[in-house]
Amino acid sequence: MMPDQIHGEEMLLRMKGEFLEMPGLRLTEAQARRLWGLDADSCGALLRELVYANFLFLTHNGAFMRVEHAMPAPVALRPPAPGNVAFPSA
Repeated sequence: MMPDQIHGEEMLLRMKGEFLEMPGLRLTEAQARRLWGLDADSCGALLRELVYANFLFLTHNGAFMRVEHAMPAPVALRPPAPGNVAFPSA
């Protein structure tokens, strides 16, 4: 493995660790560059790698955020809202 690859792997692990330690963390690419002391090309490549790995996603306002795997239940499986309970007719 090349030294740049080792550095890249270490940085990916560090970035993942930060997002895991701080649920809800949202960083723009510029903020990520400052936080981890990376140049624009390296930071962009690492963030894209984490998006490609389905670890991060890009929000509508340009921030990177961790993908949460908990999905809301489909509407049919949710309990009825109070006052909307339907009783079968006899």
